Amino acid sequence: MNKRLIWVEGDDFTGWCCSHCTWAITAPRLESTVAALVFALVTAVLSAPTALAKTPIQIYFVDVEGGQATLAVGPSHESLLIDTGWPGFNGRDAERIVRVAKAAKIKQIDYVLITHYQRDHVGGVTQLAERMKIGEFVDHGPNLEDSDVAREDYAAYEKVIAKARHMSVRAGDGIPIKDLAVRVLTAAGERINDPLPGAGEANPYCDSEPDAPVDATENARSIGVLITFGRFRFIDLGDLTRKKELELACVNHLVGRVDLYLVTHHGLDQSNAKALVWALHPRVAIMNNGPHKGGSPEAWQTVDDSPGLEDFWQLHYAEDAGKEHNTDEEFIANSGSRDGNYIRVVAKPDGTFTVENSRNRFRKEYKALSGKD
Repeated sequence: MNKRLIWVEGDDFTGWCCSHCTWAITAPRLESTVAALVFALVTAVLSAPTALAKTPIQIYFVDVEGGQATLAVGPSHESLLIDTGWPGFNGRDAERIVRVAKAAKIKQIDYVLITHYQRDHVGGVTQLAERMKIGEFVDHGPNLEDSDVAREDYAAYEKVIAKARHMSVRAGDGIPIKDLAVRVLTAAGERINDPLPGAGEANPYCDSEPDAPVDATENARSIGVLITFGRFRFIDLGDLTRKKELELACVNHLVGRVDLYLVTHHGLDQSNAKALVWALHPRVAIMNNGPHKGGSPEAWQTVDDSPGLEDFWQLHYAEDAGKEHNTDEEFIANSGSRDGNYIRVVAKPDGTFTVENSRNRFRKEYKALSGKD
């Protein structure tokens, strides 16, 4: 069930309620415009990091060989895992997630968010649920792709969530993790309607962006989220493809700038539209590619050329892309016969963050930008 703030008017109570929660905020009856302003204020207060939150957020980019498994752990150790990697391989991806969870010093995963029902994202659910306690599953609702493999993977997922807590989210919803603001930007083919605070300006990169084809797969239905911790902003759009990316970016950019960008769709050129990537203006990009999956030269170049990009990190050396379309060796977690290494990000609420390669312990700090909104 969705958990969101809703406005309730009745004989005994009028005010803001959290649906399926245990609290409410009473208020006098207000006209709809004023009510919307109150809603925005309450949401901001509830989602903002506490003034005393000194522990940073940690984000782990797990090597699942060209799939996705991204673990975010907040200051209070509440956690969100975005996707679960592949099935099979003797539980390889589930084991890697468990190993990273131990490194993060958590014993359960509070939320597992499935961006969409393709095998490299949802496939590891069954094996992970056998190995680790999961608080609640989050998804965009039923499978929307007309293919046998998507139906098969969704059926396996349904068996797991039938025995677990579960909620489906829509664009604009939030996921309630203490000290973090997790905003759903896209879900089930829909996007947020209004620009986020500080966004909404005309996007100059849209004029040169070619039309994108309609995508009928689950990729276009990906849940995309923005995670905010104080002044630090991280975006993960799953495998969202170009036409849906452009709906976020054109003609007005709805998201604003970010510090950290998970390169969409493992760096495939069906995604990573220039008009979106360049408008996001990321300081750092991380690509969750495999040795022979993702990391296409066209998408890599779009990200690498993004204005303001300071560094490009990769989970794997892209074997088929050539040296000119791979980042420097110290920024790559796995290459050759080496695999299973992760990339870790530690971010403070002032916007300063550090990225570390678990293979070689190379790390780099990115200081908070002065004057950042």
